[in-house]
Amino acid sequence: MMRSIMLTMLMALSISSSIAQIYDPVDWSFSAKRVSESEAKLTFTADIQTGWHLYSQHLDDGGPIPTSFTFKELGGAKLKGEVQEGEGHTEMDKNFGMTVKFFEGKAEFVQMVELTSAKTKLTGELEFMVCNDERCLPPEYKEFEFTVPEASLEKDMAPSDKGHDSQSEIFEPVTWTFSQKDLGNGEFELQFKATIEEHWHVYSMTLPEETMTLPTAFEFDSLKGVQLDGKVVEPEPITKFDSVNEEELSWFENEVTFTQKVRLTESDGYIKGALNFMACDDEKCLAPEWVDFEFKLSGEVAEGSSSIGESSSKDRSWIGIFIAGFLGGFLALLTPCVFPMIPLTVSFFTKQSKDRAKGITNALLYGFFIIFIYVVLGFAVTVTFGADALNALSTNVWFNLFFFVLLVVFAISFLGAFEITLPSSWVNKADQASDRGGIIGIFFMAFTLSLVSFSCTGPIIGTLLVEAAVNGGVMGPIMGMTGFSLALALPFGLFAAFPGWLNSMPKSGGWLNSVKVVLGLLELALALKFLSNADLVVQAGLLKRELFLAIWIGIFGTLALYLFGFIRFPHDSPANNISIPRYMFGLVVLVFTIYLIPGLWGAPLKIISGFPPPNFYSESPNGFGGGGTVSSAVTLSENGEIVGDPEHCPHGLPCFHDYEEGMAYAKEAGLPVMLDFTGWACVNCRKMEEQVWSDPRVLKRLREDFVLISLYVDEKLELPKDEQIEVTIGGKTKKLRTVGNKWSYMQAERYGNNSQPYYVILDHNENQLGPSAAYDPDIELYVNWLDAGKAAFESVN
Repeated sequence: MMRSIMLTMLMALSISSSIAQIYDPVDWSFSAKRVSESEAKLTFTADIQTGWHLYSQHLDDGGPIPTSFTFKELGGAKLKGEVQEGEGHTEMDKNFGMTVKFFEGKAEFVQMVELTSAKTKLTGELEFMVCNDERCLPPEYKEFEFTVPEASLEKDMAPSDKGHDSQSEIFEPVTWTFSQKDLGNGEFELQFKATIEEHWHVYSMTLPEETMTLPTAFEFDSLKGVQLDGKVVEPEPITKFDSVNEEELSWFENEVTFTQKVRLTESDGYIKGALNFMACDDEKCLAPEWVDFEFKLSGEVAEGSSSIGESSSKDRSWIGIFIAGFLGGFLALLTPCVFPMIPLTVSFFTKQSKDRAKGITNALLYGFFIIFIYVVLGFAVTVTFGADALNALSTNVWFNLFFFVLLVVFAISFLGAFEITLPSSWVNKADQASDRGGIIGIFFMAFTLSLVSFSCTGPIIGTLLVEAAVNGGVMGPIMGMTGFSLALALPFGLFAAFPGWLNSMPKSGGWLNSVKVVLGLLELALALKFLSNADLVVQAGLLKRELFLAIWIGIFGTLALYLFGFIRFPHDSPANNISIPRYMFGLVVLVFTIYLIPGLWGAPLKIISGFPPPNFYSESPNGFGGGGTVSSAVTLSENGEIVGDPEHCPHGLPCFHDYEEGMAYAKEAGLPVMLDFTGWACVNCRKMEEQVWSDPRVLKRLREDFVLISLYVDEKLELPKDEQIEVTIGGKTKKLRTVGNKWSYMQAERYGNNSQPYYVILDHNENQLGPSAAYDPDIELYVNWLDAGKAAFESVN
């Protein structure tokens, strides 16, 4: 129990201090060596980055996770004893406050095995944990596999001859070196050079699909400040009959250099990855081997290489979440749980203090503690879920359904069916602590406010945290709570500094309950978005565009009637007349409700783009009556067939949802490809499609000048079993199970990006033409980007 508590705290500190950084301080390698006819030594080697340490197998309870080894398959061998380890260091670890054994720099673990067969294969996984002086990383698992070299078959060979037995010789016929060439203007060429011994050869990157021989392959695990420009390029290989594999294959002899062009998107760039190759001669082949590579680049950012929208979209998202949080805090001020507290609290500080300056100081301190408490809450959400989970929230069906139910409960509470309250014992204890006086007392006064007002602020906070986590990533909840608490705390400081303003404050009354009702109906409308996300991801067809809009029209129509006084809820006070602000707000809601109605017949409704399902996800994709744009704007191939899948594409565009099919058609049509990485539950994707793609200039270009391939990264359709493979993303091994997983991996592996929308223009050789693009509602910028991509395609074709 103590160990789990310590680890949780250390993980929280680690996440908070490295929100946008991925640490991978340990590289593992494995080797097997036959030490006799019946024994072999398996060696696990850990190369540890400076400043980090790896823990021993043997640790006391209450400390870090020890390194451990689990063998899953023992083919042709038996374990002899336990895994042995080196001396290491035994010192006090300040992370855990106890003496532990650990390794720095390099660590070796050895397992002896008894061989029971000429052919052996041993597999399993190891678990390890690393820390430095500031943080600990979560425990990781690493799979391993050993194949012990076969012994000599010449049993009667003389001792002097055995040293020349080719079967016991270790071959290393290929040496790899890596270099980089500065091409100017922030562009570089990465060079992977293989020097090959005489009589040996290394295989090409392109081999027949049916062959068992592995082609040379490159994986880029980490890309920071750089962007790949196309794919790895190889020179013309030798193609002839391979006597070992008994088929015609392509390979290189003596020397070969593979190249990859990259562009700097920041002044400093870093690339890390590995290549996999296989070498053979005329008699034998060696096992495929992985070789790690690393490049560090620096220079000017390549002209035009900054991705459109990508650098600023996150900033805009955080600013938007901060503003939403601030508005949420302002609304919370107008609820019956908070508003009456303002004059009472300010009066307390100004009257209880010895002078006005002290009263203002205490009120400001009170406001600071309100901000502190709510920001800590936002931080706690970040720590609890972590970066990966927060990124997955927007497309996870169960999370979206949970949020839908949660917001519906909050809405019903605001409408007056019941109140959400915290245990009274919490409030009583916090209130007692506030009587201590001094800074501690002020802190508990702020804490008491957060507890007693929870029935009003809880639903607002819950809604805000959900939206912030889904749309703002790791920093979203923190930014949202900063805005919320700032709005909540500001009046206390201002009214303490200018107490005369209290006389101009409106008096508490039934209007405070009206604020809660309005918030409840708005939360009900927002909840529908999460139900729509879940429906879109699984393509259930239960909440199509028309039904979504019909429910919204009902909700906002009810809100308009309520504001005009035609409807009353349980806790509403009788109203003989309607105030001017309430009437004006009701008028705005009524106009918005009327604005929604044409959407039932196919109107685009750009003001709310991204909220309802897209136009093509509706009962009548062509618009009510069948006279819409999709059927009249289809693109036909030379043989008269409809190109792509216009019924399931924005604006009836002839888009493809399969990469290979789209590339094949692009070659046939002689057009460049616009690759669109998108998602069913991606709000910004819908905004781009409905606000930018709908522009006649953009629509014309997408329809006539490009082949559009839209790949949905949250598509839940399962891949065929033979395509469900394990891949490495960001240094971690994951299994591709769905079509969406496949496209998500493709985006991360090729372009070093995993956010949507993400647009790339390609030629027929799958080389990237110019910079990529992301969310940016600037239509002119998008048109120029498309034109530049088209011009680049025409210059090389």
